[in-house]
Amino acid sequence: MTMLDVRVADATDDDTIATTGGTGDDALYFEYSKAADPIRPTLTPRVPYHFFAPSLYADGPSRVIPLDLSKELKTEGPATGPGLCANFVRILKGDVIKLDPTATSLVFYVLKGAGKATQGAKTLDFAHGDFFTVPGTDAVTLVASDDAALYYVNDAPLLRYLGVKPDHARFEPTIYKSDRANAELAKVAADPGASHRSRISVLLGNTAFPLTRTVTHTLWAMYGTIGAGTVQKPHRHQSIALDLIVDCAPGCYSLVGRELDDKGEIVNPERVDWVSGCAFVTPPGYWHAHYNTSDKEARLIPIQDAGLQTYLRSLDIRFA
Repeated sequence: MTMLDVRVADATDDDTIATTGGTGDDALYFEYSKAADPIRPTLTPRVPYHFFAPSLYADGPSRVIPLDLSKELKTEGPATGPGLCANFVRILKGDVIKLDPTATSLVFYVLKGAGKATQGAKTLDFAHGDFFTVPGTDAVTLVASDDAALYYVNDAPLLRYLGVKPDHARFEPTIYKSDRANAELAKVAADPGASHRSRISVLLGNTAFPLTRTVTHTLWAMYGTIGAGTVQKPHRHQSIALDLIVDCAPGCYSLVGRELDDKGEIVNPERVDWVSGCAFVTPPGYWHAHYNTSDKEARLIPIQDAGLQTYLRSLDIRFA
């Protein structure tokens, strides 16, 4: 019989539990109060705020630009959050980019230009303002017919963490054309009750996911507008938000923070000033409010892991 030398960790983060011999070499034991919530800088850091400027894809050769925060997250990269990776994609006219992440879902928004996305026998023609989604079971090839830029999010970090690969597609390649998306958003904005709602937005859905009403089974994509001189009051949810600003005028910004005061205002907020074509991270569980002090409408697209969170019944959206 092999004897094991085991000790229980005490109060310090750096303590480890030594086990020797037999099949217990990797076994550890932690006192509950030190391990039940390890979200702190010395162990599992919180998702950081971060701003990604449109200059990242404004010029240069065709390429994929991962918005990588894996160092700050203490995880394998590229990753923008624990379960998602956002990217900018720049494709010059006539160039081809092949994407083959180990992921279940890829969601795209076309910032400019036009081209084709091909996966197997299926091809989607995309143009400025379109959304499209493809499953991650096979590589997708992007070809630009005009100089193009895309914003693209996948769930590869989640699969990497789980140590799995997708073995079948949960949905078909799907395109959401700009004209239809804008018409649906305009219909929501024109509704008599719009001014009383927490936001003026549409969620992209797919017939494959009637329970979650999301764009894929892991991701959601929201297309929203904030009118001139208006505010979206503080709200929070347990999904990370990878926010893309489609267009805005100076004077648009977000405030983000962990707590509200007794008036429903965010305490010691971080301010994120918007720029058309920028992206930024809103951490899960943080209160955030969006402001448009300009005289022009602004549009934004949050892409979140809310498909998965909704299925798990853990999204927990709350409003101030």
